[in-house]
Amino acid sequence: MKLKFLFLLTIISILGVFFMQNSDANGFILTSNTFSDGQTMPKALIHSHFGCTGENKSPHLKWQGAPKDTKSFALIVHDPDAPRPTGWYHWIVLNIPKDVNELKEGQQINHPMLQAKNDFGSVTYGGACPPKGHGVHHYNFTIYALESAALLPSPGSTPDSIERQVKKHALASATITAMYGRE
Repeated sequence: MKLKFLFLLTIISILGVFFMQNSDANGFILTSNTFSDGQTMPKALIHSHFGCTGENKSPHLKWQGAPKDTKSFALIVHDPDAPRPTGWYHWIVLNIPKDVNELKEGQQINHPMLQAKNDFGSVTYGGACPPKGHGVHHYNFTIYALESAALLPSPGSTPDSIERQVKKHALASATITAMYGRE
């Protein structure tokens, strides 16, 4: 009986710590002047190659309410609907300083920020360009508040391995989603 009580007490303690750590996350939000959550992606954000005719410009993004222990931010743009086991990674920005809370539309990413290679094979923003007739895809723009000041992926890291590394160091995250499909 004492063992069951200790086990139950341990579970309650773990849940208490979990909810305490995530209590700051309730106010962590991500917004954009370029699109609203759940809205169709504007042409400016659509890729300009592979049969797509957009401007391939990164959106405006602004976040607020990060946990007080945040040391840096990471941004990952991911399409989970892409016909690949890991989806498709469009943009990865690491080491965004803790005092930065906004990226302007089309903003150049400079040191100390670091862009990791996306699934297009480049280290820049890659706009939406799903396969024709594949339906509407969801483009998740997620900002992560991190407990570490810098993440340096090892050479040859895949986008999904970088995302796993980011999630290991995340205190909180906030996501907005744009939609896009091609007939």
